[in-house]
Amino acid sequence: MIRTVALSDAPKIVDIYNYYILNSTATFEIEALDTVAMEERIKLHNNILPWLVCLEKNELVGYAYAKPWKARAAYKHSVEVSVYIRNGYQGQGIGKALYEKLFEILKKAGIHAIMGGIALPNEASIILHEKFGFEKVAHFKAVGFKFGGWRDVGYWQLLLDQGLGEGVIGSK
Repeated sequence: MIRTVALSDAPKIVDIYNYYILNSTATFEIEALDTVAMEERIKLHNNILPWLVCLEKNELVGYAYAKPWKARAAYKHSVEVSVYIRNGYQGQGIGKALYEKLFEILKKAGIHAIMGGIALPNEASIILHEKFGFEKVAHFKAVGFKFGGWRDVGYWQLLLDQGLGEGVIGSK
């Protein structure tokens, strides 16, 4: 089941995200978050852009969200997306299901460009994004330092096929 996030989901989201902070280079954060910090992130973006969670047998097993690509007004039709899956649940189609629903919402809202930043190497994330038609558009070398080494970041982009409209998320 996929639904919109609730603030009460923050402890489970923190559990998922902290695994990646402490055990992978999928995120460049280096210190675990607490529930209050995650609640603030949800409040910051969820009022204008979607956050979704996936539940299996009442257990939160993944989440995905969109955030503004950049702050300038001309970027209002562009977003950056992220998806995180509970450790042990990868490869079961949860990320795909979350992204399908997220992209459906974004398209209806008039979003034109979607960016996905991927810390490299991360073959699973590349495969997921490319399944949706994302194309690699940038590669930044040695821009993050984590676990004793410099890390590259690539950006993949998907252009949704619709024109500009009044329904853009965050526009008034």
